Amino acid sequence: MARIIAIANQKGGVGKTTTAINLAASLAVMEKRVLLLDCDPQSNASSGLGVDTSGLAHNLYSVFFTPEKAAEAVYKTSSPYLSIMPATTDLVGVELELVDKMGREYYLDEVIKQIQKDYEFIILDCPPSLGLLTLNSLCAARELLIPLQCEFFALEGIVKLLQTYEQVKKRLNPDLKVLGVVLTMYDIRNRLARQVKNEVRKCLPDMLMESVIPRNVRLSEAPSHGRSIIHYDVKSKGAEAYLALAKEVVLRKPAAKR
Repeated sequence: MARIIAIANQKGGVGKTTTAINLAASLAVMEKRVLLLDCDPQSNASSGLGVDTSGLAHNLYSVFFTPEKAAEAVYKTSSPYLSIMPATTDLVGVELELVDKMGREYYLDEVIKQIQKDYEFIILDCPPSLGLLTLNSLCAARELLIPLQCEFFALEGIVKLLQTYEQVKKRLNPDLKVLGVVLTMYDIRNRLARQVKNEVRKCLPDMLMESVIPRNVRLSEAPSHGRSIIHYDVKSKGAEAYLALAKEVVLRKPAAKR
């Protein structure tokens, strides 16, 4: 059975898509069968892996309401163990189309059920909002990984996300657990970054991942070349950090109660 991990944070610019791409690529390097679902209409995860979404016959939107065709929207990448279900801007219409639907929180879950047997890990890159696409992701996932940028306002955002998580777990998806919080864009020379890390460790001791993603130029460059950091510069600090995170994710099991 695949481990289904939603990577979510309603605050933009926290390294969510960067984490989705590079965690998926790092797991694939470990020869885990991985599917990356781009659940964001901005389709940055798709372009970040070099997928030209303009010429695709099928994508997440095209199978959202026809889950039996899910396999048609899965594409291979340059990494042998990594596949992707890309997004296009059409996906923004899902929010409107789901409004009056019964069981509108579970449409993505039905899509994933059709293909989950083929993978060991399914990574969901959520939009930077708490709308119906993110809600669908949280209802389809079994684990939640939260990227947290090392700045003050990011701490405020994580409180809202954890409140949403508690509501989803209570009312919609009792199987959802928090895998952890991963610090991103961390600069050890920055006093505020160290303070944020200490604050998270104090407030959420069971959730903080050991792996920390540094602020790294090569990480910023990789998406413009349509490649993960693993395939762009495997010797960079960013690649080392995501490989370490992948190992931690494989070994770490979400707590029964968080």
